[in-house]
Amino acid sequence: MIEKHIEHTLLKPEATTADIIKLCMEARNHNFFGVCVNPCFVPLAKHLLAGTEVKVVTVVGFPLGCDEPEVKAAAAQRAVQNGADEVDMVINIGALKGRDDAFAVEDIRQVVEAAGSAPVKVIIETCLLNEEEKIRACGMIAQGGAAFVKTSTGFNKAGATVEDVALLSAEAQKLGLRVKAAGGIRDYATARAMLEAGAERLGCSAGVKLAEEERLECGANAINDNGMPAQRDDVSVTQDGGAATADEAQA
Repeated sequence: MIEKHIEHTLLKPEATTADIIKLCMEARNHNFFGVCVNPCFVPLAKHLLAGTEVKVVTVVGFPLGCDEPEVKAAAAQRAVQNGADEVDMVINIGALKGRDDAFAVEDIRQVVEAAGSAPVKVIIETCLLNEEEKIRACGMIAQGGAAFVKTSTGFNKAGATVEDVALLSAEAQKLGLRVKAAGGIRDYATARAMLEAGAERLGCSAGVKLAEEERLECGANAINDNGMPAQRDDVSVTQDGGAATADEAQA
């Protein structure tokens, strides 16, 4: 089921305590993989999710990636001390594009070391990179010891694309990395396409909607070997979230 892939996300600067409580209650109710919140909300999220399997994920160097490595590392260490189970950091994009690979790798390595046993995902902001840079970024992430390559912050000009996820997945498999797609995943069809392209995790704010849309498809389709609804050509999710057969859609 799609819930096990979702990191229910709220990183907007205007998010309130009430918003985070709502996010965590939704994650509990749907048994999402995790929630992704800003560092100031990690203790609250940890408290609200106590006794569940839902993980607390946070971000460092977000969303620009331009903090000094020591600052990112300190933030990661503090976040883990506060209860974060995983850390999503932003790569130093200028170092990547400027081919200062050693600096970019050291930036990652310091965060990984500071995070200890907490897995680190590295956001590379794919919309700002060409194909060669995306591939090279995967190598840096592996060298730095992180666990995941993540497509996007969701705060730039574009988010994840199926094409980028497929490219990153192919590289990740060679390097022992995993892939998180994030940014612009607002419906079940898009989410499913990201998973089929090789993403293991989905960072999105529309987790409840995705779960509900999947249930509609589950009512019409069998479940395949990956735990996802098998595609049925005559059934689709309509724009209003309902399910329709091909005949109904044409009516």
